[in-house]
Amino acid sequence: MIQHPNDETELAQCDDSEEDENARRFDYSRFGNGIMIFDWSSDVSQNSIHRSGNQEPILVKEESVEGIPSPLLKLKSWQWWVLVSINILFLIGGQAASVLLGRFYYEEGGNSKWMATLVQTAAFPILYIPLLLLPSSSSSEPASCSLKTIVLIYVLLGVIIAGDNMLYSVGLLYLSASTYSLICATQLAFNAVFSYFINAQKFTALILNSVVLLSFSAALIALNDDADAPSGVSRSKYVVGFVCTLAASALYSLLLSLMQFSFEKILKKETFSVVLEMQIYTSLVATCVAVIGLFASGEWRTLHGEMEGYHKGQSSYVLTLLGTAVTWQVCSVGVVGLIFLVTSLFSNVISTLSLAVTPLAALAVFRDKMSGVKVMAMLIALWGFASYVYQNHLDDLKVRRARKQPQTGQVDPHC
Repeated sequence: MIQHPNDETELAQCDDSEEDENARRFDYSRFGNGIMIFDWSSDVSQNSIHRSGNQEPILVKEESVEGIPSPLLKLKSWQWWVLVSINILFLIGGQAASVLLGRFYYEEGGNSKWMATLVQTAAFPILYIPLLLLPSSSSSEPASCSLKTIVLIYVLLGVIIAGDNMLYSVGLLYLSASTYSLICATQLAFNAVFSYFINAQKFTALILNSVVLLSFSAALIALNDDADAPSGVSRSKYVVGFVCTLAASALYSLLLSLMQFSFEKILKKETFSVVLEMQIYTSLVATCVAVIGLFASGEWRTLHGEMEGYHKGQSSYVLTLLGTAVTWQVCSVGVVGLIFLVTSLFSNVISTLSLAVTPLAALAVFRDKMSGVKVMAMLIALWGFASYVYQNHLDDLKVRRARKQPQTGQVDPHC
């Protein structure tokens, strides 16, 4: 249902409901010139929306929408669609380009795993641009936890991100871009499992079907005898790359669940600025860890020779690393932008969709071999992805029906 900001009656009704039952939460998602309201009741909210970054719904206080930047509320419909389209392009283009550039770095003579890890977060200052352009609405609520606790959260999550990026770098070193992207699709399955144990989200038949299909897709790639490993990569290194990429997907899903847990149970606040600040400062910590690893491992000594021996030349070496760093952050801007322009579910759907775009792009750029087993794995992964999306579609319909009941004079058991 479309709810306009000046409809005081409906907003007042929601506020009364929130006061009567403290468990009420609403996801306010920007849609055209109005606000689309999704009811997050105790029975529906646990599996209503699978979140990219596992974002908790934005809280509302009185008649103001906290967390949605005020400039967004003044957009016309066509302006909103333009912003959504731009962020979709940022997410899909940024993720596909960063993976391809990462593989290109290795293809042309790059060999530093710590450098490949560093560039994934080193351009985090780019995230200050949307933070400054779209300031969050000010809130009079006091901080829910101490500065020491916040710093500890940022440090722990930042270290996990650094370790996750390192695993991804090793995986991309020993795998083709298309195989790497197909394995990364298993993060949906891992996310369902971690969300069940950490965030109390429910398992349904469709979600279970998605987990099984995505696991089967990864198993097909693992058992593929006709592996399309990059030139010079042995079968044992291919297995290492597969295991590292699979572990990275699991760790990334764990990271998303921990972020959601942090927002819900510790920070207890999630606005535009809070989400971006978490991304900025955890990326800062991850960058520092990568720099320490680069020097502690001694790889920094090989960088000069690596640049001189780069097949495309020294300038191409620098531009490849710079482009990889920028495209990763462009992807991050797209993720956060879609969360606040539409919904976190939509952001996750587009993010997962880009995993299907990357193998196709790799076929065109690197002439990756698309064997019958890989095609079958891709189709199975898309089937699992469709099951996951359809489950969330059913949950969304359930939420909409619950919100329409008060309007038709029926008693809403959750209000």
